[in-house]
Amino acid sequence: MIQFLLASQNMPFTVALVLMLALALLEGVATVLGAGLSDMLDSLIPDLDLDVDVDLDLDLDADVDLPDAQGPGAMTRLLGWLRLGEVPVLMLLVIFLTAFGLFGLGIQSLANTYFGGLLPGGLAALPALVCAVPVVRGLGGVLARIIPKDETEVVSEGTFIGRVAVITLGEAASGKPAEAKLTDQYGQAHYVMVEPDRAADRFGQGTEVLIVRQRGAVFTGIANPHPGLTDAEV
Repeated sequence: MIQFLLASQNMPFTVALVLMLALALLEGVATVLGAGLSDMLDSLIPDLDLDVDVDLDLDLDADVDLPDAQGPGAMTRLLGWLRLGEVPVLMLLVIFLTAFGLFGLGIQSLANTYFGGLLPGGLAALPALVCAVPVVRGLGGVLARIIPKDETEVVSEGTFIGRVAVITLGEAASGKPAEAKLTDQYGQAHYVMVEPDRAADRFGQGTEVLIVRQRGAVFTGIANPHPGLTDAEV
Protein backbone atom coordinates (compact mmCIF):
# COMPACT_ATOMS: atom_id res chain seq x y z
CA MET A 1 0.00 0.00 0.00
CA ILE A 2 2.78 2.44 0.90
CA GLN A 3 4.55 1.63 -2.37
CA PHE A 4 1.31 2.34 -4.23
CA LEU A 5 0.82 5.70 -2.48
CA LEU A 6 4.41 6.77 -3.06
CA ALA A 7 4.52 5.77 -6.74
CA SER A 8 5.46 8.75 -8.87
CA GLN A 9 2.25 8.43 -10.89
CA ASN A 10 0.23 8.81 -7.68
CA MET A 11 2.08 11.80 -6.27
CA PRO A 12 -0.58 14.39 -7.21
CA PHE A 13 -3.21 12.43 -5.29
CA THR A 14 -1.06 11.50 -2.31
CA VAL A 15 0.12 15.11 -1.96
CA ALA A 16 -3.50 16.31 -2.11
CA LEU A 17 -4.48 14.01 0.78
CA VAL A 18 -1.41 14.97 2.83
CA LEU A 19 -2.15 18.66 2.25
CA MET A 20 -5.74 18.08 3.37
CA LEU A 21 -4.54 16.53 6.62
CA ALA A 22 -2.02 19.36 7.12
CA LEU A 23 -4.75 22.00 6.68
CA ALA A 24 -6.94 20.24 9.23
CA LEU A 25 -4.03 20.12 11.68
CA LEU A 26 -3.16 23.79 11.11
CA GLU A 27 -6.78 24.82 11.66
CA GLY A 28 -6.80 22.92 14.95
CA VAL A 29 -3.55 24.54 16.11
CA ALA A 30 -4.68 28.00 14.96
CA THR A 31 -7.95 27.62 16.86
CA VAL A 32 -6.09 26.69 20.05
CA LEU A 33 -3.84 29.76 19.63
CA GLY A 34 -6.86 32.02 19.18
CA ALA A 35 -6.47 32.54 15.45
CA GLY A 36 -8.59 31.12 12.66
CA LEU A 37 -7.08 29.73 9.46
CA SER A 38 -10.54 29.56 7.89
CA ASP A 39 -11.24 33.23 8.63
CA MET A 40 -7.83 34.21 7.30
CA LEU A 41 -8.47 32.38 4.02
CA ASP A 42 -11.94 33.92 3.71
CA SER A 43 -10.45 37.40 4.20
CA LEU A 44 -8.13 36.85 1.22
CA ILE A 45 -11.06 36.17 -1.12
CA PRO A 46 -12.47 39.38 -2.63
CA ASP A 47 -16.19 40.11 -2.39
CA LEU A 48 -18.00 38.43 -5.27
CA ASP A 49 -21.12 39.56 -7.10
CA LEU A 50 -22.50 36.06 -7.38
CA ASP A 51 -24.89 36.25 -10.31
CA VAL A 52 -25.49 32.53 -10.30
CA ASP A 53 -28.12 30.06 -9.17
CA VAL A 54 -27.39 29.49 -5.50
CA ASP A 55 -30.47 27.41 -4.76
CA LEU A 56 -29.54 24.98 -2.00
CA ASP A 57 -31.78 22.23 -3.33
CA LEU A 58 -30.01 18.96 -2.57
CA ASP A 59 -31.41 17.22 -5.65
CA LEU A 60 -28.10 16.67 -7.46
CA ASP A 61 -29.52 14.64 -10.35
CA ALA A 62 -28.99 17.44 -12.85
CA ASP A 63 -27.09 19.91 -10.67
CA VAL A 64 -23.63 19.12 -11.97
CA ASP A 65 -23.60 21.22 -15.16
CA LEU A 66 -20.89 23.82 -15.03
CA PRO A 67 -22.00 27.43 -15.48
CA ASP A 68 -21.57 29.14 -18.82
CA ALA A 69 -17.88 29.91 -19.14
CA GLN A 70 -18.39 32.78 -21.59
CA GLY A 71 -18.09 36.44 -20.70
CA PRO A 72 -16.02 38.53 -18.27
CA GLY A 73 -17.84 37.13 -15.20
CA ALA A 74 -17.06 33.49 -15.95
CA MET A 75 -14.70 33.05 -12.99
CA THR A 76 -17.14 34.77 -10.63
CA ARG A 77 -19.95 32.47 -11.80
CA LEU A 78 -17.75 29.40 -11.45
CA LEU A 79 -16.72 30.34 -7.89
CA GLY A 80 -20.35 31.00 -7.00
CA TRP A 81 -21.33 27.64 -8.51
CA LEU A 82 -18.76 26.04 -6.21
CA ARG A 83 -20.55 27.60 -3.18
CA LEU A 84 -17.85 30.19 -2.48
CA GLY A 85 -19.48 32.74 -0.22
CA GLU A 86 -21.96 30.22 1.17
CA VAL A 87 -19.40 27.92 2.81
CA PRO A 88 -15.98 28.79 4.35
CA VAL A 89 -13.14 28.52 1.84
CA LEU A 90 -11.21 26.09 4.04
CA MET A 91 -14.09 23.59 4.04
CA LEU A 92 -14.40 23.75 0.25
CA LEU A 93 -10.64 23.29 -0.11
CA VAL A 94 -10.63 20.26 2.19
CA ILE A 95 -13.53 18.71 0.26
CA PHE A 96 -11.75 19.27 -3.05
CA LEU A 97 -8.40 17.88 -1.91
CA THR A 98 -10.06 14.83 -0.37
CA ALA A 99 -12.24 14.11 -3.41
CA PHE A 100 -9.41 14.71 -5.88
CA GLY A 101 -7.01 12.48 -3.94
CA LEU A 102 -9.46 9.62 -3.42
CA PHE A 103 -10.80 9.67 -6.97
CA GLY A 104 -7.27 9.76 -8.35
CA LEU A 105 -6.09 6.82 -6.26
CA GLY A 106 -9.27 4.93 -7.14
CA ILE A 107 -8.68 5.47 -10.86
CA GLN A 108 -5.08 4.35 -10.52
CA SER A 109 -6.12 1.25 -8.56
CA LEU A 110 -8.57 0.28 -11.31
CA ALA A 111 -5.95 0.91 -13.99
CA ASN A 112 -3.45 -1.23 -12.12
CA THR A 113 -6.00 -4.05 -11.73
CA TYR A 114 -7.34 -4.12 -15.29
CA PHE A 115 -4.35 -2.89 -17.31
CA GLY A 116 -1.47 -4.13 -15.19
CA GLY A 117 0.06 -0.72 -14.56
CA LEU A 118 -0.53 2.83 -13.40
CA LEU A 119 -1.57 5.65 -15.69
CA PRO A 120 0.65 8.74 -15.99
CA GLY A 121 -0.19 11.14 -13.17
CA GLY A 122 -1.32 13.92 -15.50
CA LEU A 123 -3.63 11.59 -17.41
CA ALA A 124 -5.25 10.21 -14.25
CA ALA A 125 -5.62 13.72 -12.81
CA LEU A 126 -8.04 14.82 -15.54
CA PRO A 127 -10.91 12.43 -14.70
CA ALA A 128 -10.15 12.86 -10.97
CA LEU A 129 -10.59 16.62 -11.34
CA VAL A 130 -13.80 16.21 -13.35
CA CYS A 131 -15.21 13.94 -10.62
CA ALA A 132 -14.03 16.12 -7.72
CA VAL A 133 -15.56 19.43 -8.86
CA PRO A 134 -19.24 18.30 -8.68
CA VAL A 135 -18.51 16.76 -5.27
CA VAL A 136 -17.36 20.18 -4.02
CA ARG A 137 -20.64 21.74 -5.15
CA GLY A 138 -22.78 18.89 -3.83
CA LEU A 139 -21.20 18.65 -0.38
CA GLY A 140 -20.88 22.42 -0.26
CA GLY A 141 -24.64 22.64 -0.66
CA VAL A 142 -25.13 20.18 2.19
CA LEU A 143 -22.81 22.18 4.45
CA ALA A 144 -24.52 25.44 3.50
CA ARG A 145 -27.75 24.00 4.91
CA ILE A 146 -26.13 22.62 8.05
CA ILE A 147 -23.89 25.55 9.03
CA PRO A 148 -25.78 28.29 10.92
CA LYS A 149 -26.49 31.25 8.65
CA ASP A 150 -24.65 33.75 10.83
CA GLU A 151 -21.41 31.79 10.38
CA THR A 152 -21.52 32.12 6.61
CA GLU A 153 -22.94 35.66 6.42
CA VAL A 154 -21.29 37.41 3.49
CA VAL A 155 -19.87 40.68 4.82
CA SER A 156 -18.47 43.35 2.53
CA GLU A 157 -14.89 44.21 3.37
CA GLY A 158 -15.87 47.85 2.91
CA THR A 159 -17.71 47.65 6.24
CA PHE A 160 -14.38 47.03 8.01
CA ILE A 161 -13.42 50.68 7.52
CA GLY A 162 -14.15 52.59 10.72
CA ARG A 163 -13.70 49.50 12.89
CA VAL A 164 -10.91 48.81 15.34
CA ALA A 165 -8.58 45.87 14.75
CA VAL A 166 -5.96 44.43 17.08
CA ILE A 167 -2.57 43.36 15.70
CA THR A 168 -2.27 39.63 16.42
CA LEU A 169 0.86 38.59 14.56
CA GLY A 170 4.00 40.49 13.57
CA GLU A 171 4.69 44.21 13.47
CA ALA A 172 2.95 46.43 10.95
CA ALA A 173 5.09 49.00 9.15
CA SER A 174 4.75 50.92 5.91
CA GLY A 175 4.87 48.36 3.10
CA LYS A 176 4.96 45.49 5.62
CA PRO A 177 1.44 44.58 6.71
CA ALA A 178 0.79 42.43 9.77
CA GLU A 179 -2.14 40.20 10.69
CA ALA A 180 -4.92 41.84 12.71
CA LYS A 181 -8.25 40.69 14.12
CA LEU A 182 -11.48 42.68 13.99
CA THR A 183 -15.14 42.02 14.69
CA ASP A 184 -17.86 42.86 12.16
CA GLN A 185 -21.36 44.13 12.82
CA TYR A 186 -22.61 40.58 13.32
CA GLY A 187 -20.04 39.84 16.02
CA GLN A 188 -18.06 37.60 13.68
CA ALA A 189 -14.25 37.74 13.87
CA HIS A 190 -12.16 38.39 10.75
CA TYR A 191 -8.40 38.28 10.22
CA VAL A 192 -7.06 40.93 7.86
CA MET A 193 -3.70 42.34 6.84
CA VAL A 194 -3.05 45.85 8.14
CA GLU A 195 -0.28 48.42 7.68
CA PRO A 196 0.04 52.00 8.94
CA ASP A 197 -1.71 54.73 6.97
CA ARG A 198 1.17 57.05 7.88
CA ALA A 199 4.63 55.93 6.80
CA ALA A 200 6.24 56.90 10.12
CA ASP A 201 3.95 54.71 12.24
CA ARG A 202 4.65 51.17 13.43
CA PHE A 203 2.16 48.89 15.16
CA GLY A 204 3.37 46.05 17.36
CA GLN A 205 1.45 42.98 18.49
CA GLY A 206 -1.52 43.92 20.68
CA THR A 207 -1.83 47.46 19.27
CA GLU A 208 -5.35 48.70 18.56
CA VAL A 209 -5.62 50.13 15.05
CA LEU A 210 -8.49 52.14 13.61
CA ILE A 211 -9.06 51.02 9.99
CA VAL A 212 -9.29 54.06 7.72
CA ARG A 213 -8.98 52.76 4.17
CA GLN A 214 -8.49 49.68 1.98
CA ARG A 215 -5.79 49.17 -0.63
CA GLY A 216 -6.53 45.95 -2.46
CA ALA A 217 -6.25 43.06 -0.01
CA VAL A 218 -4.50 45.24 2.62
CA PHE A 219 -6.12 47.70 5.02
CA THR A 220 -4.41 50.77 6.42
CA GLY A 221 -5.03 52.30 9.81
CA ILE A 222 -3.99 54.69 12.51
CA ALA A 223 -3.43 54.14 16.22
CA ASN A 224 -6.84 53.91 17.86
CA PRO A 225 -7.50 57.42 19.22
CA HIS A 226 -10.34 56.16 21.43
CA PRO A 227 -9.39 52.86 23.13
CA GLY A 228 -12.94 52.51 24.46
CA LEU A 229 -14.20 52.03 20.91
CA THR A 230 -12.48 48.67 20.35
CA ASP A 231 -14.61 46.42 18.14
CA ALA A 232 -17.12 49.21 17.60
CA GLU A 233 -17.72 51.61 14.78
CA VAL A 234 -16.59 55.19 15.11
